[in-house]
Formats: sequence, C-alpha cells, structure tokens
Amino acid sequence: MDAEEIAEGRERWAKRYATAAKRDADFTTLSGLEVEPVYGPPEGAGDPRMDRIGWPGEFPYTRGLYPTGYRGRQWTIRQFSGFGNAEQTNARYKMLLGAGGGGLSVAFDMPTLMGRDSDEPASLGEVGHCGVAIDSAADMDRLFDGIDLGAVTTSMTISGPAIPIFCMYLAAAERQGVDLSTLDGTLQTDIHKEYIAQKEWLFPPEPHLRLIGDLMAYCAENIPRYKPLSVSGYHIREAGSTAAQELAFTLADGFSYVELGRSRGLDVDVFAPGLSFFFDAHIDFFEEIAKFRAARRIWAKWLRDVYGAKTERAQWLRFHTQTAGVSLTAQQPYNNVVRTAVEALAAVMGGTNSLHTNALDETLALPTDQAAEIALRTQAVLRDETGVTNVADPLGGSWYVEALTDKIEAEAEDLFLQILALGGETGEDPAAVARDAAGRHEIGPVTSGILRGIEDGWFNAQIAEAAFTYQRQLEDGTKHIVGVTELTNTVTADLEILRVSGEVEQGQNALLAERRAARDGAAVERALADIVTAAKGSANLIEPILAAARVEATLGEICGALREEWGEYRENAAI
Repeated sequence: MDAEEIAEGRERWAKRYATAAKRDADFTTLSGLEVEPVYGPPEGAGDPRMDRIGWPGEFPYTRGLYPTGYRGRQWTIRQFSGFGNAEQTNARYKMLLGAGGGGLSVAFDMPTLMGRDSDEPASLGEVGHCGVAIDSAADMDRLFDGIDLGAVTTSMTISGPAIPIFCMYLAAAERQGVDLSTLDGTLQTDIHKEYIAQKEWLFPPEPHLRLIGDLMAYCAENIPRYKPLSVSGYHIREAGSTAAQELAFTLADGFSYVELGRSRGLDVDVFAPGLSFFFDAHIDFFEEIAKFRAARRIWAKWLRDVYGAKTERAQWLRFHTQTAGVSLTAQQPYNNVVRTAVEALAAVMGGTNSLHTNALDETLALPTDQAAEIALRTQAVLRDETGVTNVADPLGGSWYVEALTDKIEAEAEDLFLQILALGGETGEDPAAVARDAAGRHEIGPVTSGILRGIEDGWFNAQIAEAAFTYQRQLEDGTKHIVGVTELTNTVTADLEILRVSGEVEQGQNALLAERRAARDGAAVERALADIVTAAKGSANLIEPILAAARVEATLGEICGALREEWGEYRENAAI
C-alpha cells in the first residue's frame, strides 16, 4: 500500500474515531506523556503490509473491531464460576459482581454437562464438584436469586444439553418478570468441539446440529441480543493442540455453523452477529497475540467472500478468552499468578472482548474465595494501572507480531484445505474451494469435512500428535516449566483448597425428590411426549422443551426422552 492510500486510510479512521463514543478517562502514560489512540506508518511512508494490517474498526479487523479500541469500551470481566449447589454458587456470583465483575459465566458439574440428573447412578460422587448442579428450572431460580437477569449478561458453558439448560434459564427469567426479548448473554452450544476435544456429547452429530439450528432460528426471531453459539477453541487447546490448530479447528467449526444457519434459510447478516468465540490464552505471549489478530482477519474474509456477509457486524469475530488452565501447575502454585497475568495481558493486547482469569489453585480444586479475588484483581490491575487500554492494537506494525500473525494465518489456511479435502473438496485456495462447493452440498463443504474428520478420528490424531511433541520437548529439555522441569526446590507450603462436601449431593438429591413429588406429574408426561413428537418430525424443538422446563421436567428426563428417540453417540476407536 502506497503512502497516499495509507493517508486516506488514516483520515477515514480519524473520522470514525471522532464520532465514536469514548470513555471519560486520562489517556496518558504514568509520567503524563500524551499518547495517540492508534499508531501507524510514519507520515508520507508506504507499507506493503497495510492491506493486511489495516486500521482499527476496518476490514479485515486485524487491529480490532472498533476504531476506539479500549478507549471506547473496555473488555468485560467475566469470571467462570460454579460449584456445589445453586445457593453456594449464587453467593459466589454476588461476590464476583460486587468485586467488579461485569458479567456471569456459569460452570456446570459433570452430571449436568452430560444431561443427567443428580440422583442417577452415573452421577454418584460427581454432583457439584466441577461446577454447579442444575436439575430443573427451580435450580435456575435459586442460582440467580437476587440477580436481575434482565440487567446482567450471562454466559453458560455447556454444549451437549445446552438447549434444555437454556430453556430452564428462560423459565427462570420469566419468573423474575423479565421480557425474554431483552436477554443478553451467550450459550456455548458448540457440539463440534465436544467430538473433537472435550467429549461431552449426548447424541450423534446430526440431531445435535438440528437442535443448534432450532436454537439459532429461535434466538434470531425472539431473543435477538442473545448469542446462541460460542464457538470454542479453548477445549481444543487444552487437549493439546498448537495455536494454529486451535485457531483453524475453531474457525472451521464456526464456518460449519454459518453453513447450518444458511441451510435453515436464515440471513447471514442477521444470524452471524449472534455467533461468538471462546479462545485459550496460553503462555507464549506473542504467539497468542498473533493468533487473536489472525482470527479476526480470517473470519472477516471468509464471512464476506465465502458466505456473502455484507454488514460489518456479520463479519466481526467477537471473542471471550480464558487463561490457560493447562499451563497451571500443582507444584509451586503461586507461580500460576504470574502465568495468568502474562496470559491475560496477551488476551488484552490481542483485543479480547471479555476475559476470565484462572485462579492459582485451579489445578488442584475449584478456587477459594481468596484465589478467585486475586484472579479478579489481576484483570483490574491490567485495566487500570498498566496503560494498555490507551492505544488500539499497540503492537500493530511490529515486524515480529505481523510476521507471526501472517504465519499462523497461513498454517490455519493449510488446515482448512485438509478439512475440505476430508469432505471431498480439493484446491489451492481454501476460501475459493468452499465458495465453489457451497451449492453442491446438502450440508456445507466445511461441515462435510468436519463430520468426516470426527468420524475418522482425524482431529483426535492431529491434537494427539501435537500434545506428544510438546511432552517430548519437556522431557528432553527443549521446553521448560518452572517448578516442574526446572527450579523444583521450594519453600511454599501446601495450599488450603476448596472441598465440596458429600452433603451437597445428598441435599441436591433430597430436594430433587421433593420437587418430583410436588409437581404436576401428568403435565410433565405430556410435555415430554410433546418433545418426542417434535423430535420425530421437523418442528422447532425450543418451544416444547421450554414448555417442559416450565412444568419442572428435569434435565435427565428431557435428555432421556431425546436419547430414546435419537440414540447415543459412540466414538469410533482410533488405531
């Protein structure tokens, strides 16, 4: 890009910046030096990279979605939390909100994640241990007691039984008197990453995709601010993938959901803004920043050039970030505070829209109140003391960061080609291949490749190889983990950790029995029968599942009815 084009771009950005809302804050350094809201090539200079780098708020959004960067709106502090029963988690939520949290992020226990009730035999010993136990809409009432669901954004990290859980959330909001059309938040719902990495599915892929399509259509029509899908790379990275694999597999999953929405006749400019993303912020500082910048650029190009999105909001990749749980160590756990701070800073420098910072003790147990507060304060220090919110994309133009961004983008594009090839599409330009193939598939070309990759174990093999390579590097001394592979002597005593009492499970099961005895059993049976009838046909399943939630059908009952109709998925063994 020559000097004249760069000057035109700078002027265009300046006009948008001048009219955008900005925070009333002091945008100077600690010593009082004035800083510009954005930096670019020197006046009168050209730069061939500028077509890929651009300006904040302009396609391809490498430098961020907004011309103001964090001068306009800072990232949302959204701490992921849930443990024990609904009352215990409710108290933690109120503590987090009172301590500066800007939104809620619900962690569910393993029975809930698997669509099972707390009193099922398979739930024994797991109730409340890795998140909060939710059996019916009454638990949602308790979970959000005293918290106005119409005034707070709520993220829920659950995929397999996401739709019944969402309907219980809607029922709780109705009981609060909230207009459902005003609800704002995010539901994870990303079933592809369950087959690829986390392994918490219920049904075969096709029924899950049907449910997701139903949810996308329902939210687009009835709850326009709510984001029905948070496409998750976090679990892919935690399973052992590289940064490029996390990026490519996650964006490919996102492309698949775009194809799903289009197959439902939905307008991409209407439903695509309801898609959000969830990434891991790992310990390699510059690689993570480059990953986030490349993610925005790739998504914008594909949404515009392959899927025909015309509006800015449909081309935007908005994402939440969580610092890397897999980077935390049980040995010398206070080192984890440093790791989390570095990872959080990478997320911020990469332009995250919301952020969760892990607690120092999360490799051992759910965080204590003190550890959760330290994690929360880590974000406050970054936001309020470091000056990183003063300038949009402060590393933009760095020779290293731009080269790394380009390299990660190129690796991701190569992986897209491999995914398309799994679905029978070949070529040199993955975006062109996907675009040309779109009209020849009942399901989209990326979706075809993903489903084949899941069935053949291709994704599992890719991640396993990456994890093995890293483990070998740790063992031969090429890579290091402080306190584990080096500097292992310590004066740190064992931590006191949060323990979930067995009384939680006993109390939850007793409460569940009371609810079953008190509810209208006939109404529940009718509601479950209506779900099965809808599942046998083609009707949207959200309304019948919501009706079941309203009469206190349990999660296990709703998912059980669908399991009987659709069966359970069994992963093919990889040899």
